[in-house]
Amino acid sequence: MSDTSTLLPRPLRRAIEAALADTPVVAILGPRQVGKSTLVRELAPDRPFYDLDVAALGGTAAADPAGFLEGLPSVVTLDEVQRVPELLRAIKVSVDRDRRPGRFLLTGSANLLLLPHLSDSLAGRMEVIHLHPLTEAEKERAPGRFLETFLAGGLKPEIRPETAASMALVRRILAGGFPEACARTATRARVWHQQYLRAILERDVRDVAKVRDVHELGRLLKTLANQSASLLNVSNISRDLGLARPTVHHYIEVLERLFLIRLLPAWHRSAAKRLVKAPKLHLPDTGLAATLMDLNEEDWNAKRGAFGGLLESMVFQQLVAQAGWSDPALRFWHFRDKDQEEVDCVITRGSRVWGIEVKASQSVSASDTKGLRRLAQQAGDEFAGGIVFYSGNSVLPLCDGAFLAVPLAKLWEL
Repeated sequence: MSDTSTLLPRPLRRAIEAALADTPVVAILGPRQVGKSTLVRELAPDRPFYDLDVAALGGTAAADPAGFLEGLPSVVTLDEVQRVPELLRAIKVSVDRDRRPGRFLLTGSANLLLLPHLSDSLAGRMEVIHLHPLTEAEKERAPGRFLETFLAGGLKPEIRPETAASMALVRRILAGGFPEACARTATRARVWHQQYLRAILERDVRDVAKVRDVHELGRLLKTLANQSASLLNVSNISRDLGLARPTVHHYIEVLERLFLIRLLPAWHRSAAKRLVKAPKLHLPDTGLAATLMDLNEEDWNAKRGAFGGLLESMVFQQLVAQAGWSDPALRFWHFRDKDQEEVDCVITRGSRVWGIEVKASQSVSASDTKGLRRLAQQAGDEFAGGIVFYSGNSVLPLCDGAFLAVPLAKLWEL
């Protein structure tokens, strides 16, 4: 794995540059510590930069948003804008007077689109671009073209010599994608994850919602980590934690706003009658999830089920991140019907449908395509292809070439 202590290229840079060329406000959103500030400073080193995390600056901006903006250059970068949400309305007024592209480059560690009363303030004036934790392709300094290659039909059968199983995949899962954590040893990365969570719960939560007890929020996050890649069942969580259902719903919304969890909706067609509609839960960073689950490399054999869920979450996160720089119009879902036939990840573009299954094993058989076959049946002529990820080395045809078995390593080789 490449050394992440040096500055890694971020393919999302191209999307940001394109947005700045024709949009007045561009917001780069993502979890804390994924490299948003580093990226915008590198992208526009001569652009005036204001960090609203600095108490004095943030306080001044909150006290008089319009006056604060009046005193700034006409083209600026505002870092951690969720700390002063009042600025967004002032930015709207300023942009309505002067709609030149690229005027405001914002970063935020909370999802502005999910914050109450803010989602409409810059509609039509702002483009939102999501920066995720480092993908495995970025760590390897690869272009990150797996997703576009797959959707374009560019994956072909390819036989490679098989090699003995190694712990490399487990280490990737445990490392996650936060640059600071990836640059540390496994033990030190765990300490970083713990400090990171403490800072988020003690400081950032108040930026996005009123929470009665942040310790309850932390308990919920730990519970959700142990259910990563499972269907969300609020009733069971409410019972297990002794929390009221409305409280659990509220806390889940808070965790979504802070990019600590992601809910993947169920895919369905109006003509499909036997589908499960519950969303699937993912933690976007598997390193953080593994720390919450107290998993380490030695647990691989004893806790294969837990690692299987994290592997599915890791693959999903790689695909979502690659979509950000290859095709932001893609939408992501999961599929499961009442016969328990399921597909881990469904991708749609317009009416076209693709399916992706994830297996940790080194071999794949036709039985591993049951969910894909059911999805293809439901999608009909709109089904465009399906793959089963596995930990082998060769791209292999399945079901007379209807699907492909694809090595997980393709995610960071292409």
